[in-house]
Amino acid sequence: MSRTWRVAAGQLRSGDDVRANLAEATRLVREAAAAGASLVVLPEATMVSFAVPVGPYAEPLDGPFAEGLRAAARDHEITVVAGMFEPAPDGRVHNTLLLTGPHAEVAYRKVHLFDAFATRESDHVAPGDGYVTVDVDGVRVGLSTCFDVRFPDQFTALGRAGAEVVALAASWGDGPGKAQQWDLLTAARAHDAQAWVVAAGQAWQPDAGSTPLGVGRSAVVDPTGAVRGRLDAHPGLLVTDVDLELVARTRRQVPILGAERATGRDPAPTRPTASTPPSR
Repeated sequence: MSRTWRVAAGQLRSGDDVRANLAEATRLVREAAAAGASLVVLPEATMVSFAVPVGPYAEPLDGPFAEGLRAAARDHEITVVAGMFEPAPDGRVHNTLLLTGPHAEVAYRKVHLFDAFATRESDHVAPGDGYVTVDVDGVRVGLSTCFDVRFPDQFTALGRAGAEVVALAASWGDGPGKAQQWDLLTAARAHDAQAWVVAAGQAWQPDAGSTPLGVGRSAVVDPTGAVRGRLDAHPGLLVTDVDLELVARTRRQVPILGAERATGRDPAPTRPTASTPPSR
């Protein structure tokens, strides 16, 4: 039996006006729903750009930005994934993905922080403590954020947890070789999870020193690593039909997700999954 799911990656260019960013996110949600998508993934830092200190903009999961995303998801009957910042107990913030919609709600707090290329995200962002998957109307969805894409174990763990689609939200900075790295890593992580990867990035922005803003190139990649659609550097919306049966077929043909267990070696630790809404 065919299982096809229509997904979308929305590519925008966040600024320092949270309300304007929410309005642009809502527009992309509306367009994705009008195109028949069941899931739309928006970038990391949809709430506010990394070009400004994000701490003063952080809001809890029942704040205006999150409530605006919930309203857009509810009004258009679509599941939305978007990046925001919420206060952390130690005075830093969490770099959070909120998944919200008619079938599920959950939050993922970025685990792997971008302490690289002369940037120290950990100075102002506190890491999350687990990986997240959630059932969305019968489809298991895993969540990941930007620098996570350099860590194969996370995507393998999401695949082992049953994720058929992995939402990857990013604010991938430009620079020498960075676009090629993004293309390579998104394809490789689809291989590792043996799942569809819906990768939504910030549209390209002018250089801001070491601050990661965006390179664009949002993509949908299938479980074999084949790119099924890609945007350029500019804001836009990518809508793609994904064949969920390809996930099961790929895992049968190349059964790598259980290989370490089969050989008796200790696999990487399984992080917690989530299938219930976060407290508000």
